[in-house]
Amino acid sequence: MGQPNILFILADQHNAKVLGHKGHPNVKTPHLDRMAQEGVSFDRAIVQNPICTPSRICYTSGQYAHNHGYYGLSGPNPNGLPTVFGHFRRHGYTTAAMGKIHCPENWIEDDCDIFHETVADCSIGGQSPEYAAFLKERGKLELEDHGAMNGPDGAKHEQSMDSNPSPLTFEESQEGWVADKAIEIMKQAQADGKPFFIETSLPRPHQCTAPSVPFWQWYDGEALQLPPNADYDMEGKAPNLRRSAAGWRNDDWAVFEPKTFSAARLRKLQGYLGAVSQVDAATGRMLDAIRELGIEENTIVVYTSDHGDYACEHGIMEKAPGISSDAITRVPLIWWAPGRFEGGTVVKQIVESVDFSTTVCALAGLPPMLTSDGKDITPYLNGDESEELHSIGVTEFAWSKSVRKGKYRYIHYPRQFFREEHPNGFCELYDVETDPWEMTNLALDPAYARTISELRTELLDWIISTTRPKTIGLQAKLDDLIEMDPTQFGHAYNNNFLADGKVHPDWIEKTNAWCSNYS
Repeated sequence: MGQPNILFILADQHNAKVLGHKGHPNVKTPHLDRMAQEGVSFDRAIVQNPICTPSRICYTSGQYAHNHGYYGLSGPNPNGLPTVFGHFRRHGYTTAAMGKIHCPENWIEDDCDIFHETVADCSIGGQSPEYAAFLKERGKLELEDHGAMNGPDGAKHEQSMDSNPSPLTFEESQEGWVADKAIEIMKQAQADGKPFFIETSLPRPHQCTAPSVPFWQWYDGEALQLPPNADYDMEGKAPNLRRSAAGWRNDDWAVFEPKTFSAARLRKLQGYLGAVSQVDAATGRMLDAIRELGIEENTIVVYTSDHGDYACEHGIMEKAPGISSDAITRVPLIWWAPGRFEGGTVVKQIVESVDFSTTVCALAGLPPMLTSDGKDITPYLNGDESEELHSIGVTEFAWSKSVRKGKYRYIHYPRQFFREEHPNGFCELYDVETDPWEMTNLALDPAYARTISELRTELLDWIISTTRPKTIGLQAKLDDLIEMDPTQFGHAYNNNFLADGKVHPDWIEKTNAWCSNYS
């Protein structure tokens, strides 16, 4: 069949629970449900960062945030850090990135044959001129509403948390336009006889949650069910989460009438569900095109998100302060490849977003990106969960860290974090099997002190063993890695290094073993 095509569909801010096949009581996601039925879905897919840009860098580079160093939005070019786009392009693929790319300047752009950033101010040059011209021809350029909600008075409300149907049709929305553009590129690559690697980064369901009319109407008048943790006393929760929840109840953030908190959050939920359905429709359009082109047996499609969303959990309308919650750190993940993977498989083992680049390289028969920290999860895709590839799944914020292991999720904060409220320190621990909505902080119970200590030690070991330094005292030769792909290596004054100028963690482990034996 030749090298497989890769279609990477990255939604923005999709809560892992908000899918039909995961049992959500209201959401309609027929295409993603079928994709899961025909493919492999993951229940414990952990993102490395709860913020857009850092998380996207983790997917694209395969590196943990503490290695690539980005913890905030956008930023300068990470000079020398390879991308999965460049890696596939060097091996003969047509590469394209379209939608809300939201990465550092001129990083992905330079590795793509085709690039369209559809969101203004998310990349160099702003909104894609081609998408802007498309809207302008229809007299809709000023009505585009991902970044600012169109209010009832005609005013723009930037990043509003309220919801309303969009004046754009689905075809005019970023989701519809990006899907159609991706289909054009698939057809051209097929005509050129080249495999493709395409990322379609769909801006929704991130706010503004203004889905096109058909998707808004799917939920209009329906008795929407708030999540079980929408209203509770929040005893034992982190101080910043409690303050955030109180703020949403008291602040004047509604744009439309009625402006009460109870009415506005139901509108927010309606808009969020409609936006998820809009993303589902775009995904379905691309999957249908793959079937119609007859390339489904040689195409791998991956659907996931850069991070989750509260979707009214804990009474919060925005994702911040997201490190605290499973709603943010765990995302949907579906791999679809008819004829390669057994349909309907559900994987329970932990996987991480850094695994994406390593796995697609393995499936495409390419050398691995040695600058990637990820694991090859192909065994899981083939139904073999006998090996634990990740002992823990970690989501990093600049100061706080979230750890998923087995049934527990542990959140570590330095003692300086909540100095006034908790001078002796504060952390969180949840049993997400018995308490999936995370309403009981077990860290307050002395009976769990040993569990917390063990998870804290695992986190420390993980940070040490996964960090990529610039140099180390001694270096193992690792001739097997160098021989595998010498183009990924440099050498300076007795030091081997990779394209990003850092040392592979495996080298450190082997060097330490050599030193231990020598001593």
